[in-house]
Amino acid sequence: MTSLLAIANSDAGTSTDELVEAVLAILRHGADVSLTSTSSPADLDVALSAHPDLDGIVVLGGDGSLHAVVAALRTAGRLGDVVIGLVPLGTGNDFAATLSLPDDAEKAAHIIVAGRTRTIDLIIDGDDEVVINAAHIGIGAEAAAAARPLKKALGPLGYAVGAIVTGLKGLRTPGARLEISVDGDVLPRKTPVIQVAVGNGRFVGGGAALLPQADPSDGQLDVAVSYTESPMRRIAYARSVRRGDHHRRDDVVYVRGSKVLVRGDALRCTSDGELKEPQAEHAWRIEAGALTMYVP
Repeated sequence: MTSLLAIANSDAGTSTDELVEAVLAILRHGADVSLTSTSSPADLDVALSAHPDLDGIVVLGGDGSLHAVVAALRTAGRLGDVVIGLVPLGTGNDFAATLSLPDDAEKAAHIIVAGRTRTIDLIIDGDDEVVINAAHIGIGAEAAAAARPLKKALGPLGYAVGAIVTGLKGLRTPGARLEISVDGDVLPRKTPVIQVAVGNGRFVGGGAALLPQADPSDGQLDVAVSYTESPMRRIAYARSVRRGDHHRRDDVVYVRGSKVLVRGDALRCTSDGELKEPQAEHAWRIEAGALTMYVP
């Protein structure tokens, strides 16, 4: 019988004990399932060490929970040994949306029982840390910073409020001076740059299609660079991001590649929803087919 370890995060946005039990009941129709709750990387390490012979891991949580599990598996050298399932119980569930996983947790559990899998690419940043969904610098990271204290209270609405606050502050804020290269080719220099996004997933911030053409299994990073300048064009850009058609704008460059390097003004980065301190250099590379996940 298939051996699964379900990992619950008590801080996940929509998780309840009753919902977790309902998911486990479904999973147990086709597998031997153990459950563990974790709240730190150390907890994950202990859980993985206690289960050395797993067929799969089921993440009961959102993008942050999935990120933590993948990072722990990579550190343990076990990323290629287990299949990963995701039951979306987070606040935004953006990567789940890219994979077309249902919002309903019990329906997502049935997908894992069905057993269909797909290889998924993995992004590694310049600090040798994993990125599952997307990373971005510029106005998006500032919106994430503004949304952070609101997320717990408002859920996905916190992202929108943070974006509004950041947008109002940033209408006249100068962009950054950056040199951006993709696979060694430097993009034409334009200033100011207000945002650089790279990723595997299409959505960030609870549903904004920041990288609308991303395919997490194509072996490439999607890269979107916005050079929007005037306040009115910045407003129009923000609206087009919500619609998912900003990549067609004349002040946005949308390309693909296997390596991305950004140098210049020190900027904060949000990576799978986690904020990093300002840095003058950011780098990302793709590891094609590094993990396997259950999918519809």
